[in-house]
Amino acid sequence: MIERHGPGAYFHQVVESNGTLYLSGVVAGDLSAGMNGQTEQTLQRIDKVLASVGSDQSKIVSATIYITDMALKDEMNTVWAKWTSPDQRPARATVAVADLGKDVLIEISCVAVR
Repeated sequence: MIERHGPGAYFHQVVESNGTLYLSGVVAGDLSAGMNGQTEQTLQRIDKVLASVGSDQSKIVSATIYITDMALKDEMNTVWAKWTSPDQRPARATVAVADLGKDVLIEISCVAVR
């Protein structure tokens, strides 16, 4: 069975299949912030999305992080390390991209379980 949560114009915020939650890409709300601020905001939004479907960040099994400037990766990693528990960190990939939209520095997509 497939359930879709949080419909948008072009995608659902979460698609669930057999207890696995596929989160669409999440970005910060305040795009005037630097990498630290945008990363913090993005992770807070992920927390809210997961809570809305009965999960939490400890149940993330995989994350793909898209950033527009690899020179800012250490800043992102600092925030990520504070947000994740060392014994519960998911598999992760960080991918450099040319453009995520005007002023967007980071977008994160996750797979989690209930």
